[in-house]
Amino acid sequence: MNVGVLGGGQLGRMLALAGRPLGLHFRFLEPARPAPVDGLGEVIRAPYDDPDALRRFARGLDLVTYEFENVPAHTVRQLETSLPVRPPSAVLRTAQDRVAEKEAFERLGVPTAAFHPVDSRSALKEAIEHVGLPAVLKTRRFGYDGKGQIVIDGPRQLDEAWAAFSGRQLVLEAFVSFTRELSILGVRSPAGQIAFYPLVETEHRRGILYSTLAPAPLAGDGLETCARAHLRTVMEAFDYVGVLALELFQREDELLANEMAPRVHNSGHWTLDGACTSQFENHLRAVVGLPLGSPEALGHTAMVNLIGRLPAIEAILEIPEAKLHLYGKEPRTGRKLGHVNIVAADPGSVRAALKRIEALVA
Repeated sequence: MNVGVLGGGQLGRMLALAGRPLGLHFRFLEPARPAPVDGLGEVIRAPYDDPDALRRFARGLDLVTYEFENVPAHTVRQLETSLPVRPPSAVLRTAQDRVAEKEAFERLGVPTAAFHPVDSRSALKEAIEHVGLPAVLKTRRFGYDGKGQIVIDGPRQLDEAWAAFSGRQLVLEAFVSFTRELSILGVRSPAGQIAFYPLVETEHRRGILYSTLAPAPLAGDGLETCARAHLRTVMEAFDYVGVLALELFQREDELLANEMAPRVHNSGHWTLDGACTSQFENHLRAVVGLPLGSPEALGHTAMVNLIGRLPAIEAILEIPEAKLHLYGKEPRTGRKLGHVNIVAADPGSVRAALKRIEALVA
């Protein structure tokens, strides 16, 4: 089967590596050169909205998926006229706009932080009256890894915040004083079968995911059940197919949805070594219509992103529990170059190995 992937970053790379044992063949549409997917399938180098490139990309494919959510939605809609595209464009359009995403959560009964659209300086003042302070001013579109957002603690910061984003569509969100950040991934088949990965705890540094602990320590059945219910609600509402990530804030015993990602997700990289079936394999199983694999955790796993620079590879590989995954990218400040999974039978062993890894990446 021939699978087209919009995007050629590390997520596309890991999809291809998971799909090869299943007999799948890949074609990527990716404007950057070089790209992590180089050598793993045909790569068409062109912008995502190039009409000729889209025709060449689509020719001979059985279906299309995407590896990041900043692909133009109109590109996905165009491909949908001739090919199955999974996940569907409706969820992509929603996830690309923070206001539409929050409105969808509200409509579906999934709790989220208070929010208010902002399209003028006067609307910012109105939004603060609605949301309160502190709050986070964000761009409605194209924000990721902490980009496109500013925390506003008091009225004196309004002019500075507005000047930073003037002319762009914005949203003001109430600042959530959370206990911790969590994430849950699920995968849904075309027939509606859903498999859930365990709820995981995530840590962000400077707006970028730094680490994941799977399963989340001290989560309990109540939080797990609640997170799964929220994710199921979203997946069924959009007739979703593939892997969907839902990022959550835990505030005492309450879960608030932060955002969703309609694709394989960084918080699920632990599944490459710590689950019976990785998120990448299960995404492909879903989109091509194969039976879903077990999402069960094999033990306890910590995932650590390698950001900006790579430590000595030999030092990482000397740690028995460590599994290294590199993306073939050149070092650059803030860039995800790879990740390390630490898998062990008990949390104590994971914590001990994690300290050794953190000493190398500090």
